[in-house]
Amino acid sequence: MPQIQSQFIEANGLSFHCLTAGDPSRPLLLMLHGFPEYSSGWEEMLERLSDDYFCVAPDQRGYNTSSKPEGVIEYTGGKLARDAAAILTHFAPHARAVIGHDWGASVAYALTFARPDLMDKLIILNGAHPLPFQRALATGGPQAEASQYIDYLRSPKAEARLSADDFSKLAALFADGMDMSWLSGRRLEKYLDAWGQPGALTGMLNWYRATPMQVAKPGQSIPPDEIKVLDPAKLRVKPPHLLIWGKNDTALKMSAHEGLGDLCDDLTIRYFDDADHWIIHQQPDAVAAVIRDYLSV
Repeated sequence: MPQIQSQFIEANGLSFHCLTAGDPSRPLLLMLHGFPEYSSGWEEMLERLSDDYFCVAPDQRGYNTSSKPEGVIEYTGGKLARDAAAILTHFAPHARAVIGHDWGASVAYALTFARPDLMDKLIILNGAHPLPFQRALATGGPQAEASQYIDYLRSPKAEARLSADDFSKLAALFADGMDMSWLSGRRLEKYLDAWGQPGALTGMLNWYRATPMQVAKPGQSIPPDEIKVLDPAKLRVKPPHLLIWGKNDTALKMSAHEGLGDLCDDLTIRYFDDADHWIIHQQPDAVAAVIRDYLSV
């Protein structure tokens, strides 16, 4: 099994803890985690892909032992994308692929919009492009109903609620109608330690507080003139793009990527019938094989 190494780097004026695996001379894969995971969420992929690639998985700002700047304004999408660009270029001039899951997908998309020159390909696992996601959130349909937790996480009381009883409510967010058999034992202990780092929970929640995404109440729609205008021309995915999607996801509905093909120069979608939002942990061998096959051409 390849050795996974831990290191701290300076990038974009902050300190980032990164997990790395593989030969640094090989093509780079930058792996961006979502909420409420951290760099360790990519360990299965580091183990399976680092024979051919140099894999880098950072704790993004606000998470675990990376820097946690104060204030919601420090967690806007532009700053998160600049973090990703700086981390990437710290290790290599460009990446064979940028890979994102959940919130990490949002950062990967933002990086792609701003700096498509930094990557050969974009790979997203159960994550949403902002344009179709905002459309789905605004309709008041199934995606809006599934995303009501966003306002809960934006609340000033969220830290107290989620940290109570050894983060039991935060752990429950993982498990809403999904297979969580992978989060137990030593792995759960490591997640609890990451969530308990000083300032980490506020940093993690500030991602939700900073996003301009608007969530309609179930059964109600948000009028178009009340939604921030997103310019499709500025949100185009120019590099070849692979979307890997676990169909049993209860947090992100299929409507979250409806119309994605219209925003991409070259889109491939691979669906998994027997996986949900946590597809990386549930089917790591199959996911790694799909990624390896996609990167081979």
